[in-house]
Amino acid sequence: MPINTVGRFEVKYLQVVSEEGILDSALAPALSDTEIRKFYEAIILARTFNGRALSLQREGRIGTYASILGQEGSQVGSALALAKDDWVFPSFRETAVFLSLGYPLHLMIRYWMGDERGMKVPEGVNIFPMSVPVGTQIPHAAGAAMAMRIRGDKRAAAVYFGDGGSSRGDFHEALNIAGVFRAPVIFLCQNNQWAISVPRSKQTRAGTIAQRAIGYGIEGLQVDGNDVIAVYKAMKDALERAKAGDGPTLIECVTYRLDDHTTADDASRYRASEEVESWKKKEPLIRLRLLMEKKGILAKDYEDSVLKEAEAAVDRAVQEAEAMAAPDPADILNYTNAALTGRQKKEMKDLGWRK
Repeated sequence: MPINTVGRFEVKYLQVVSEEGILDSALAPALSDTEIRKFYEAIILARTFNGRALSLQREGRIGTYASILGQEGSQVGSALALAKDDWVFPSFRETAVFLSLGYPLHLMIRYWMGDERGMKVPEGVNIFPMSVPVGTQIPHAAGAAMAMRIRGDKRAAAVYFGDGGSSRGDFHEALNIAGVFRAPVIFLCQNNQWAISVPRSKQTRAGTIAQRAIGYGIEGLQVDGNDVIAVYKAMKDALERAKAGDGPTLIECVTYRLDDHTTADDASRYRASEEVESWKKKEPLIRLRLLMEKKGILAKDYEDSVLKEAEAAVDRAVQEAEAMAAPDPADILNYTNAALTGRQKKEMKDLGWRK
């Protein structure tokens, strides 16, 4: 008796701009030259901030820092697709997402200086604080999206994590519950090939991370994460489905972490230099520049002005961050719970932080 086939599945791969900068007009979303320039400007700002942060860390002016070099396409493309009232749940490597959403640069600097006030999110910016524990933000996003659906909000949640985060139980639990309840949430995995020193090949036998969506009955898509236009389209489409009641989407952005995991890491101990050099040729700014050159919208004076503005903005942010008064030591306990416990009150008094 033959064995019946109960289903067949496929994983699609999206690339809109080739590595040579050629746009696939059949797949490309409708974007004006001004909108394309916004991608460029956001990447330049993020890369300028990233470079300055690395310099500040080497000078001892900020603490351990997680570089985003090479991943700007995945972050900028997805962030600029979000509506202002959507909610974002980041990991610790989403600097370009924060900046693309208008997060104050000086607060980002202050956070990396070790001051938690840097993650006191301003009103009108719908992003949660950075999540340093790997994967814990993923079920938070699923829960928030479920609340949106129950309330009838036409909004969505987007959560960012790496390929390492997809190996956590939090990831699987969140996808399962989001799928069951058709929560309007987009799970965006930045597959940068390395979870600290563990390669992607040692995290799962699956050919893609995107195909994990199949097991939870939700949409899954693999995207060229160095193609900012493709990432934008994938996120836009996923948001439309989510807000229409069609449930969550898992987007796997295939990209690469060009720098060390953090400034406390030495990636040369576990990565071949040839691998890094091959990915440098594919990084997102090169791709976007080629596209803009072919469209005739990348004049030298424009490039110079964008870079100059980005450098000036980062300079002002550093000055403002370093001019801030030191945080109140009592804040170590003030915001641990909604209200101080009896033990915390005693500790505060013993330390002279409270009368």
